[in-house]
Amino acid sequence: MSLVGLLLELRPLLADPDANFDRVSELLERHQGLAEYEVARFYAGRAFVGPVGRLLGSEDPRERLRGVRLVPLLFARANAAQHLRRMVKDADNAVAHAARAAVRTLGLADVSPPDRRAPAPRFPSPTARGGWNPTGWTFGLFRNHYVFRRGAAATTNAPLTAPPKADVPELKSRNDVAKLVGVKASALPSLMRPGTGKGSGYVEFEIPKRTGGLRKISAPRVRLKNVQRAILREVLEKLPTHPAAHGFVEERSTVTNATPHVGASVVVRVDIEDFFPTVHYRRVLGFFMRYYDEKVAAALAGLTTHRSKLPDGTVVWPGALPQGAPTSPALANLVCRRLDARLDALARKSGATYTRYADDLTFSFRDPPARLGRFLWWVNGILQQEGFAENVKKRRIMRKGGRQRVTGLVVAEKPAIPREDRRRFKAILANCRRHGVESQARGKPDFPAWLRGYAAYVRMVHPELGAKWQREVEEILLKK
Repeated sequence: MSLVGLLLELRPLLADPDANFDRVSELLERHQGLAEYEVARFYAGRAFVGPVGRLLGSEDPRERLRGVRLVPLLFARANAAQHLRRMVKDADNAVAHAARAAVRTLGLADVSPPDRRAPAPRFPSPTARGGWNPTGWTFGLFRNHYVFRRGAAATTNAPLTAPPKADVPELKSRNDVAKLVGVKASALPSLMRPGTGKGSGYVEFEIPKRTGGLRKISAPRVRLKNVQRAILREVLEKLPTHPAAHGFVEERSTVTNATPHVGASVVVRVDIEDFFPTVHYRRVLGFFMRYYDEKVAAALAGLTTHRSKLPDGTVVWPGALPQGAPTSPALANLVCRRLDARLDALARKSGATYTRYADDLTFSFRDPPARLGRFLWWVNGILQQEGFAENVKKRRIMRKGGRQRVTGLVVAEKPAIPREDRRRFKAILANCRRHGVESQARGKPDFPAWLRGYAAYVRMVHPELGAKWQREVEEILLKK
């Protein structure tokens, strides 16, 4: 078939790319030998940005694998690199392997932060380990290829550094884990059962996101929740987080997260995409193995991650941190210690201040930065190397003179709840007094609890005003 014939056959199919996905893929794969194949790929690729993106973001690893294999067929090298750079560290080994193979097949030569575990190559090339090329995307993988010593050193089997000292309980077997969490050792497998069916430790439901769409919550049932709380209390809370982490850390809050950025000339907010689901079982296992042997670490990782089931009964492997488990925020913070250390060092080197509240990263500059774009390139590159992906659509650059908000608080002179939000709550209290509490509920399931909660939040940021509103709320509810 000639190029013209291929384009004529593709044209009606591209009117509905989702319905004709397989047929278009088949045509492109069959005609890769055409001298003008790049023209056909460019013609079809524009219509498949959305469908391929949905495949790559699917919970089903088979769909992600299909998407990765289609990337070289549908996209030119520059666009293909944007998709593949995040997939080379996919939780599923088959998907990650296919992504790395596609990078080699396409000969991608994108500039990326180098993998510093290897010395700089004498002769730079797109595949030379340690260079400013896509080999940097695999930082953290292939431990046996590198030497974990300072400088360029000896054997590839050099031992890892000794585990850090920590005041955590000594656990030598699965029986010790069971005793720690207050169950019998024979009950551990059932607590790690996948899915949400009968006998599983989880229930799943969806809640709307503030920015649109739905967020899946995997909430542990009572028995597993008690087990996870024991792990949180006895192990995780005894391990230090990085000073830059403020989310879900005792004596830190949105206020402590916003305070370092008060009075900055430029504030930059960066969002991590799919934060908890990205922290998968193997990452949690690796974290626990810094303190325990593999059997104990596997038991702890199994109790704190969740394997969901697809509609056809397929179990998604590996599991990931469930949104809804009491251990997930603490584990995410601990797994992110190296990420926080690297971003904090980058910020200091660039004259900036860095904090993180869960998946919300904030950088602030006292003086306007000369090369903000270069700085953000490094942030994006470090996130990728640490196994995360930036949600670029949510990136915000806020300059002095405009509204600068950090974790919901204005940071012009001091952390403050936005004036319009305070006025709105004041009006709600006034209407509650005049027309009754129920008149202001507007669909909130437990409106009295919401009133108390918001007043307590205001007291955390504005102590005097919050204390006043707390008294008003109690007076209003007393008269209800």
